[in-house]
Amino acid sequence: MSTENNVVYSVKIPEGREVMIEGDVITVKGALGTNSRKFNDALVSITKDGDAVTISALNEKKLRKKAANTANAIRKEIENDMKGVGEHFEIMMETVFSHFPITVEVKDREVNIKNIFGERFQRVIDIVGSTKVDVKDNVVKVYGISRDDVSQTAANIRKGCKAHNKDERIFQDGVYYSIVE
Repeated sequence: MSTENNVVYSVKIPEGREVMIEGDVITVKGALGTNSRKFNDALVSITKDGDAVTISALNEKKLRKKAANTANAIRKEIENDMKGVGEHFEIMMETVFSHFPITVEVKDREVNIKNIFGERFQRVIDIVGSTKVDVKDNVVKVYGISRDDVSQTAANIRKGCKAHNKDERIFQDGVYYSIVE
């Protein structure tokens, strides 16, 4: 939604979610947990109006386009936070190997990938935020309430399987994104 000179977005608060705005921090609570996000209050203002959150962009002529883009990005992040506290974001991955069987284990807040390319040492990947990782057979399930954290953890796992000093067209072992039901 946009008015003549000012860009305004409105996000409806779903049933079972609670939104609190304190200064430049917005907190969303739901059945699965809490997501907090800090926003740039120099370009946008966020207010809670009953059962909706309103994001208004700054109306200064020089910064109008940047403020509008920032307001739109914040709108999408708030929508993701509201969705995440009600249902998990989930990324399915699958281990693929041709020569050496890969073992993936989760210990504490780390994912350990063993025997990739026949290496003797294990590759250790940190789990970001409150994300959870489950491993069953060759399927790795990455899930959590924050889309940013889940995506970053999955990307870190994928990056941790990179073939160093090898031709990636031949050495294709690793953990890849997949659609596994």
